Amino acid sequence: MLEFWREQGVSEALLRGVEEYRRRYPWQGGRGLARPRYPYYGREVLEAAAAAMLAGENLLLAGPKATGKNVLAETLAAAFGRPDWNVSFHINMDAASLLGTDTFRDGAVVFRPGPVYACASAGGFGILDEINMARNEALAVLHSLLDFRRILDVPGQGRLQLHPAARFVATMNHGYAGTRELNEALASRFVVLQMPPLDGEGLEKLLGAEFPRLSGKGRALFAGLFLDLRQKYENAEISGKAVDLRGLLDALRLAELGLPVRRALDMGITNKCFDEEERNLVADSISLRISPHMMGEALFAR
Repeated sequence: MLEFWREQGVSEALLRGVEEYRRRYPWQGGRGLARPRYPYYGREVLEAAAAAMLAGENLLLAGPKATGKNVLAETLAAAFGRPDWNVSFHINMDAASLLGTDTFRDGAVVFRPGPVYACASAGGFGILDEINMARNEALAVLHSLLDFRRILDVPGQGRLQLHPAARFVATMNHGYAGTRELNEALASRFVVLQMPPLDGEGLEKLLGAEFPRLSGKGRALFAGLFLDLRQKYENAEISGKAVDLRGLLDALRLAELGLPVRRALDMGITNKCFDEEERNLVADSISLRISPHMMGEALFAR
């Protein structure tokens, strides 16, 4: 990962800082280290995020979907040589879900740590996904966890001092249902990165890394299609359902296996729009670039 960062042009001073962190806190636990599936491209964002981690800050990644927030969080954990614990917030997330609960084992009551407790005690990287969906009971835990004192009071377990290697990276998206504004107390516990959207070059690199057999023409074609859909979303012509990078990658996997490209894109993108008018708009955008007779073999080298 650090060699990849060097190729991206990340500052040598920051790279030395990451190497020093890894020497100071070598991982020796049983949990596997973070292994992001996709690389994150973007020198300035990587440098800002790495500096926040080296300074011991909590980092909030804010931005719309398909900007690589979770990819960046996993990339940071991998570069710093730590395992990651991923917590996805939802309406039923409470303190016990984060900290842990008592359970029976071999006829005795024992404490079963939750993801936040396990991460804080082991010195991992905690990824707090969609933190602006957290409800009040979970917020009380987060206020204590992310405070400069770095302590957790756990009922029945006493006070936990966070491991010095532990870091927390949160993500938020204003556009999802059920989200709300962060309260001032929680927002003040983070430094914030507004995530820029992937540009055409970054998208082509991502597609090339995920699909080594995809031709240069294919990378440019699908990157251009994604940018078309994002432009329509920004112009309020369609909703964000079709601006789905995961769906685009899923469609390419189906096409690589032999499904006609348009049918694969219908399954990965178009059919996620359940409003008929919107679905037709998305299909029209796809038809401008993709022939109805195009097969995957035209895009993937044998």
